[in-house]
Amino acid sequence: MPGWLRDRLLLAATFTAIFSADLYFILLPKLRRMGQGSRQFCSCGPSNISLPGQGGLATPHLSNWTYVPPLGALTTDSTGSKLGRLFAHPLYNIQTPALGPEEKLLLVEQLMEYYRKKMSRWERLVHGVLFYKNRHLNVTFDPDASWLKFHLGINRYALYSRDDPAVPQLLEDMQGMAVVSADYTQDEKALKGVCDCTQVVKPSGHHLKLALKMHNFAKAMFKPMRQQRDEETPEDVFYFVDLQRHNAEIAAFHLDRVLDFRRVPPVTGRLVNVTGEILQVTHNEDLRAVFFTSPANNTCFFAKCLYVCKTEYAVCGNPNLLEGSLSAYLPGLSIAPRISIPNPWIRSYTFTGREEWEVNPFYCDTIKKLYPYNSGNRLLNIIDMSIFDFLTGNMDRHHYEIFTKFGDEGFILHLDNARGFGKHSHDEMSILAPLSQCCMIKSSTLVRLQLLARPEFRLSDVMRESLKEDPLRPILTEPHLLALDRRLQKVLRVVQRCIRRQGRDEVVTKDFAKSTGKPQTATEMKQTR
Repeated sequence: MPGWLRDRLLLAATFTAIFSADLYFILLPKLRRMGQGSRQFCSCGPSNISLPGQGGLATPHLSNWTYVPPLGALTTDSTGSKLGRLFAHPLYNIQTPALGPEEKLLLVEQLMEYYRKKMSRWERLVHGVLFYKNRHLNVTFDPDASWLKFHLGINRYALYSRDDPAVPQLLEDMQGMAVVSADYTQDEKALKGVCDCTQVVKPSGHHLKLALKMHNFAKAMFKPMRQQRDEETPEDVFYFVDLQRHNAEIAAFHLDRVLDFRRVPPVTGRLVNVTGEILQVTHNEDLRAVFFTSPANNTCFFAKCLYVCKTEYAVCGNPNLLEGSLSAYLPGLSIAPRISIPNPWIRSYTFTGREEWEVNPFYCDTIKKLYPYNSGNRLLNIIDMSIFDFLTGNMDRHHYEIFTKFGDEGFILHLDNARGFGKHSHDEMSILAPLSQCCMIKSSTLVRLQLLARPEFRLSDVMRESLKEDPLRPILTEPHLLALDRRLQKVLRVVQRCIRRQGRDEVVTKDFAKSTGKPQTATEMKQTR
């Protein structure tokens, strides 16, 4: 073989060996890493439970419910709004069946007649008792008012529908409606200023809530600011004596809407003039008697209850303006009765006691056998509420309320959320006991939680955007917003552990399963309390 041919063959063999080495040691490992990286985007990691369809999200099994927009129409919001894209997602556009009269809380004729009578009583009060005080309280009844439309929109499934225009209008109206009357709330009046100071838990008064009546006959509950947003609840403070925070009420409404529960009445922030909008419009002498001027020349007031009937418990304007939350009232109990039921996972409201669920990991097995938790959706709704409370950090859920008209199939109202968002640095896992002990969750709840864990939405981001709508923004500090993401991951991990132990079919439950038990009357429900 000629020398030149031998040299060329040797060179070709050398290049072939080099290429083979590059292919085996460099190119193939890169291709493997690329393949592994591409699988990371399928949302199948341990922080997100693997479900088929919709890019890691399952289409929820909702009996008698249907999606409205096609799947290809999601995430087309041209404004770049994560909140807008979230609410455009098919999971947030599920229609209930056509609502019949029995599915609605109130009928138009029934509600209008009720408020015409209330308006007549108010006019007699103004022209009688209040006339000699030279107070001109101009109240008008508007049948098209946003708060009336909100009441008429309450149905078996939620307090309002996703696209109900009355809710944003009501929030806007509450921010500017003229206050014509201020008074104590009904539970405070029931106490008549008497409190048993030997009790650990005081029945009322600690949170200084007031009922404000507006010029168009709307009514809202006012909770004043008691704590700065950057303050955390001290570690040694028990949950049952914690301050109630106005910004927690506001944030809870937005979180409830983002989770698509829609079980919190509309809440907005507002600056209230404590002199012109409370003191000067109240005819309750007990309330007028608790106002005073502080050494800094600020107008202050405190609660009626004896144990906080001191100036150190007062809230003060600056000098008259005081920020607080305004929560829309639900329809009156005489027209829309509600019942308060002890939470099966109620906490011990003593310094040393413990409840059975705190010491018995199989407590839910007993609850599942008891009426009304042995069928229908009540237990699933309790678990929804526990997830909601865990995200806010609210440990003070001793009772829950339902509308009696809807019986066992009605939703649970998420009322009184002011003790949430007190600690951003601590996640109280015991709040999730209903979920971790029962290992059950609604399909729709799970897939929405998974959706909010994805980076293109992210719970903290959509909450930050939603809370910007409130006039008292910022409502939550960044540590509280980031805590929502951390807690959401913990909820998903609890569900994942349940699925590993029991299987998905046992854990993830269809929504709105029909109850097998007979409907319970209001009298029977009271007897089970």
